[in-house]
Amino acid sequence: MSSSQDKPVLIVDGKRLDGRMPGDIRPAKIEANVLKNAAGSAYIEWGNNKILAAVYGPSEALPKHTSNPERAVIKCRYQMAPFSSLEEHGRSGPNRRSIEISKVIKEVFENVIITENFPGSEINIFIEVLQGDGGTRAAGVTAAAVAVATSGIPMTDLPYGVSIGKIGDLIVIDLNKIEDNYSDADVPIVISPRTGKILLLQMDGDMTREEINKGMEMAAKAGEAITKLQVDALKKQYIEISKKYKNEAPSFTPPAQK
Repeated sequence: MSSSQDKPVLIVDGKRLDGRMPGDIRPAKIEANVLKNAAGSAYIEWGNNKILAAVYGPSEALPKHTSNPERAVIKCRYQMAPFSSLEEHGRSGPNRRSIEISKVIKEVFENVIITENFPGSEINIFIEVLQGDGGTRAAGVTAAAVAVATSGIPMTDLPYGVSIGKIGDLIVIDLNKIEDNYSDADVPIVISPRTGKILLLQMDGDMTREEINKGMEMAAKAGEAITKLQVDALKKQYIEISKKYKNEAPSFTPPAQK
């Protein structure tokens, strides 16, 4: 955290620097099935974030000692491209942050993928941040959930992610990069919308129980819009597939009546 003298003013006349109110999320869009060679994939633009998610498998777990005879093993790699942000400029390969985020995202999907349907196999989830502007792990999970759904791998729910935080005494949602850097608290969370179960929660900074509860209420409300984006992306994909097969289906002309 920078000293208070170095912090920019993040709230002006009750609004954030990008014009949002405290409970507003950034504009977002999701596209499903964007990669030809993946079992499932999705692309998300959320604010200035641009993220690809891809799913491969189920396939034989390799090396074999990593397999589980009772269920599939979930493997996840979250990574920011070297050109994705100023902080990542020139970096390549995993670092401590990406390894940690990969681990917690893996645990998210272990809780929703019905792994017992695929004993002895592995399912690989890749999240590639092409451009980052705060909240990349939440946006990455949101896209990855759509990617898993397009792969046909069964899940108990379609999880979504969003961050809550605190700027001064104000509780806000969906922090961008400058807010993430200079806020008093940043709390990325992932929620299972059917049950309300929290699948991921990490905190940088301090918030009281009451502040967290208020933030969770805001996250649940935002989750309705995020889930709709996910579902709409999946619906659009299946509508396009249906149209494709309808157009490619051979026409049938009944024989003439004698």
